[in-house]
This record gives sequence, C-alpha cells and structure tokens, in this order.
Amino acid sequence: MQFNQPIREENHPLLQLLILGISAFVGLIVFILIGFVICIAIYGLDLIHNMDWMTGKDVRYVGALKILITAQQIGLFLVPAIMLAIFEGKKPQYFYGFKAPKIKLLAIVFLIMLGSIPLMGWINERNMAMHLPDFLSGLEKWMRRLEDEGAITTKAILKGTSFGALIINMLVIAVTPAICEELIFRGGLQRTILRWLKNPHVAIWISAIIFSTIHFQFFGFFPRMFLGAAFGYIYFWTGSLWYTAFAHFINNGYAVAIAWYLQRNNMPLEKADETNIPFYGVIISAIFTLALFWILKDNTTKKEVEE
Repeated sequence: MQFNQPIREENHPLLQLLILGISAFVGLIVFILIGFVICIAIYGLDLIHNMDWMTGKDVRYVGALKILITAQQIGLFLVPAIMLAIFEGKKPQYFYGFKAPKIKLLAIVFLIMLGSIPLMGWINERNMAMHLPDFLSGLEKWMRRLEDEGAITTKAILKGTSFGALIINMLVIAVTPAICEELIFRGGLQRTILRWLKNPHVAIWISAIIFSTIHFQFFGFFPRMFLGAAFGYIYFWTGSLWYTAFAHFINNGYAVAIAWYLQRNNMPLEKADETNIPFYGVIISAIFTLALFWILKDNTTKKEVEE
C-alpha cells in the first residue's frame, strides 16, 4: 500500500531571509572570482595591473566589465533564489511561480510599461534635482560623486553602434537582470516578507525599497522604488514571475535600445534623459498607468490565474 507523502511546511520566514543573505554573500564571492578568471583568460594579466576598466574608464576592457556584471547578477541574485528553493525542497519554477503567461496579460503589462514612460521620466527628473539640507552637503557631494562615476560606467557598458553590440547589451542589461533580479526581489524577498508580515502592500513596498537601495544610485532612488513596487503588484496579482521578468526586460531593454539609437545617429546619450513632456502629458501618463493596473488586477482573479 502506498501513502502520499505529506507536504512539508516551509521554514520560518526569518530563516529563509537568513538563507537568502548567506547565499547572496557566498554566491557573490564565488561568481566574482569566476568572472575574474574568465576575464583574465580572455584579456590577460593586464587587467590586474590597471583596474580602471572596472569603472568603465578603460573602454578597451568593457567586455570584461560586462562579464563581471553578469557574474555579479548570477552570484548575488540568482544563486540565493535558487538556494532558497533547494533549501525548501522545491523546484524553483514551482516554488516561485512560473505559470505560463497569457498573451492578454502580457499585452497589459507591456502597455503599463509603455504608458508609464512619461511619468517615470518626470519622477526621475525630480529625483535628479533633489538637494539635501545644508548640514548634509558633504553627504550630497559624496552621493553626486557616486552618481557621476556610475554614469561613466553606464556609458561604457552601453557604448556600441553595431547590431552585435545591441544584442550583447540586451543580454547583459535587459535579459540577465530581468531574470536574476526578479527571482530574488519578487520571488525570494517579497514572497518571504509576505509570509512573515501577512500584508501584501508592506511586503511589496519593503522589497521595492530594498530593490532600489541595493543599486546605490541615490538620485535614481524614487523611480526605481516605484518601478520595484509596480513589479511587486504585478507578481502579487498574477502569481507568475514571467510577467514581472517581462516588465523588467521592457524597462531595461527600452533604455538599451534608446542608447543604441542615439549612438547610431551620432547623438549624445544625455538626450535620453531629456523627456521634454508637458506636465499634462505626465498627468495623462499617470492616469493611463493606474487604469491599466486596475485592468490587470481585474483580469487576474484567482480563478483565471490558477487555470
């Protein structure tokens, strides 16, 4: 006689968060080392003598920088998400929810990302113009310096006008983060915090804040936080990471495509930040985006999602 095995209850959320933290620390070290070995094998030992390539200042080794960024994504984000699923004795695709996406919902998510561009651009401009009080001027200078250094790195990564460069940048900047970051922030972190606090809104916004903070771009904090919250609600309503990964890809892929287009037409990359959209356009974008979120929620009833 055969008996069905009882479904093992998941471990306490605090233990799950600990597993995520330890796995992220170990995974980052291991994969950064692997990335360095690959870079040295391709570009030689000159990489060790001059480390400017790691900040994008030496464009000769921008390929090594992309390898290292990919290794960081895998070690810091993908590994801990997979390790948590293994620790719980579950396959990641079932543990986090990778239900087959529906074309209708993908179309709504696509329209959300497209319609929110003016709104997110306006939020980004307000964030970039932010100033701290005078007594925190030293902190603001440090934050501005980090932002400027990050801009140099970003420009180096996005550099390229060939179709090959476009495909590589899409893989490094759009595809890899869409998978790795959504697995850890929505699948791992948001899911675990929700089990702990039992409040979806708190779980979504805490995860979004951590998602934005860990990028260490202070003058892009608010648009990234709202973006993380948007991904969080999409995941909570649909129950599938395919939709959030798709939304994340659209967001990053749009930036890559715009940068590639500007370079192909000999235009400065700074023009990508110039929205030049009147305020009523921002209002329309906000209303349109919120309406689409309402439609998405309305179309993701429990019955439909579980089909």
